[in-house]
Amino acid sequence: MKHSALVLFICTLALATAAAMTEQEVVNQSAGIIRDFRHMPEQSIPATVLSEARGLAIIRVLKVGFGVSGKGGQGVVVARTGHGWSGPSFIGTGGAGFGFQIGAQVTDFVFVLNNSDAVRAFSHEGNVTIGAEASAAAGPVGRDAQAGVTPVAAIYTYSRSKGLFAGVSLEGAVIATQKDANRRYYGRPVSARSILSGRVSPPARASHFLSVLGR
Repeated sequence: MKHSALVLFICTLALATAAAMTEQEVVNQSAGIIRDFRHMPEQSIPATVLSEARGLAIIRVLKVGFGVSGKGGQGVVVARTGHGWSGPSFIGTGGAGFGFQIGAQVTDFVFVLNNSDAVRAFSHEGNVTIGAEASAAAGPVGRDAQAGVTPVAAIYTYSRSKGLFAGVSLEGAVIATQKDANRRYYGRPVSARSILSGRVSPPARASHFLSVLGR
């Protein structure tokens, strides 16, 4: 009973911390993550990978542990449309882990969606399991990969961590569409499919984020 209560407490703490941000703060955070991934020395996401991407999922995950661990995170997913980038659709993840783990870690993830199937997986109103609905692989990095990059997986994964854990992966993790966050940000109920297809126009306050994404 005590063990279950500790797991619940840690998961609740991780999720509550991740959910404390407003939707605009999540969008601004996502813009910062993309900027950082573009400018990491020798480990940057190649410009060709970003320019040919059909979509991007960007999420920051907090992991905390004391014997058991919990993680929670929020972010956004966008897709290319006939008129440029779509508005952001909000996503989140959470869960528990076991084993002797003490510490805290923040990890930024960027998932490059290389084809329409990968975008479609994030367009559902339900959940996406990384590596299940679409194949996932670590993406190429650095200047040497700038030219001639041919996608070998539907999703390229990139991550950067800060903290005491050795590392964290979202392979097999469940990422859910946050319907309430979409409703609050757009001012009315809107589906992830409508947002990512471009049928819903991005709000003006998303303009800075979209400008960071570029063409």
